[in-house]
Formats: sequence, structure tokens, C-alpha cells
Amino acid sequence: MALDSAGDISLLLGGEDVPPVLEDNAAGRSPFLLTCDHYGRLIPRILGDLGLPAGDLTRHIAWDPGIAGVADALSKHLDAHLIAQRYSRLVIDCNRPPGAPSSIPRISEATVIPGNEGLAGEATEARRQSIFDPYHRRIADVIERRLRDGVPTVLVSLHSFTPVYAGIARPWHIGTLYHRDTKLPPLLLGLLRAEADLVVGDNEPYAVSDETDYTIPVHGEARGLMNTGIEIRQDLIAAPAGQAQWADRLARIFGEIETTLRAQRLLPG
Repeated sequence: MALDSAGDISLLLGGEDVPPVLEDNAAGRSPFLLTCDHYGRLIPRILGDLGLPAGDLTRHIAWDPGIAGVADALSKHLDAHLIAQRYSRLVIDCNRPPGAPSSIPRISEATVIPGNEGLAGEATEARRQSIFDPYHRRIADVIERRLRDGVPTVLVSLHSFTPVYAGIARPWHIGTLYHRDTKLPPLLLGLLRAEADLVVGDNEPYAVSDETDYTIPVHGEARGLMNTGIEIRQDLIAAPAGQAQWADRLARIFGEIETTLRAQRLLPG
């Protein structure tokens, strides 16, 4: 069922709904701050199934399959703070500017989302205030605290992508996503391409922009932080073993990056 009028935003998340923000390793000492916008696929109880069959709610249109396991393990390997979002991108996409057509999509990858049709302004605002705002407020608060305390902070946004899109196979195993940062992305790209078994995308299969993204432009670029997005192909991380392997690999690579950044005095210590 759709929430057609929700002047009281408390109606969206009830007592049986979990908070939108998940955190792990909040006291982690790594300079890398990990975010995961599409970590979960929960839907507030009052919204039912958004009018979709169960199978659609496990697809990429609802979340980034596999990335939660990678994010959890990478946070532990790096001793890095992870901030993740538990609710489905179909409720509200936490990596889209509010008000953009893809923020609360009526159609996603050719699938009509009945529960997102004809939403009143109050219903849209309820989703933003209950899910989007707490997530991004927490990221902002953590970054501000780290900067105030002089803690080096490098933003890494974790995502996954479909092996095939619009009938076209995607060759990349992993892609780096960036826009304005000229320090971290070249380092990451170089180290990934040094891995002989990988096909690496340079701003593929997506590129960061102010129009299509939120986390990196707002939390990374606007503050002048080094930052990058990472996209891992979903068939490679569909099972726990693949998730663990990619977390191990990325932990090793980010360890090398941290050493290089400190040697270049781009990080203190």
C-alpha cells in the first residue's frame, strides 16, 4: 500500500521499523570513512511491498546486491568507520538529489513501481525526513567531528552494479567513480589496474556528477575531502566467499594507498 498522505512523518517509520542508519566500527582509526547508500532493501511496514512482487524486491532496482557483505568485512579489515543505509532505494534513493526524478522512481530499469505513483508532497517529504535526512545528517556529523578533532578523512562510497544492463554485458569487474578529486582516484585506478586478473572501469559503468549523485558531491567534494566511489560487479559478490575475497583485496589496496598518501604528506602521520 502507498502512503498517500503523511503530514506526520512519524507515520512512515513505526515501532516495528528499524532506524535507517546502520553503523559499524564507529571508533575505527582508519582515515577511510566508508559509506554504503544502497546497503539494505527494507521497506517501511506502512508502504507494504510498493505494489511489487517479491522477486523485484531482491533485484538491483531495490538495492546493491552483495555490497553489504563487502562493506562489513572491509570496515573490519581497515578498522574503518562504516555508515550504511538500511532502506530500499525504491523508497527513496539516498544517492540522488532530493527532487530528482530518480530520487523516488516511478519507473526503475523499465519496472513500474506502483507504490511510487501519484505521491502527494507530504508523502515525498515523509520519506525524505524519515530516511534520507537521518542518513546524510549522520554522515555530515561524523565528518564534522573528525575534521574538528583533526582526524584524517578520506571518503569511500561503496556500490555494486549489474553484469548486464539493457541487454549489454558489462566487461568490468570493478569501476572507480569520481568527479573533482584528482588525488585518490588515480592512485586507486593504478593499483586496481596492476591486478592482472581485473578489467577496471575508469568512471565506468557510471560517473559521478552533481545531477546524478549526492554522497560524493555533498560530503566529499563540497568539503574538499579526497574521495572515490567504487562499483563491484554483482555476480562477483553474490556469495559470501566472493564478498570476503573482494574485501580482502580492497583492504590490501587501500592499505597501499594509505601508505602512499602518508609518504606524500597528503595524510598526517
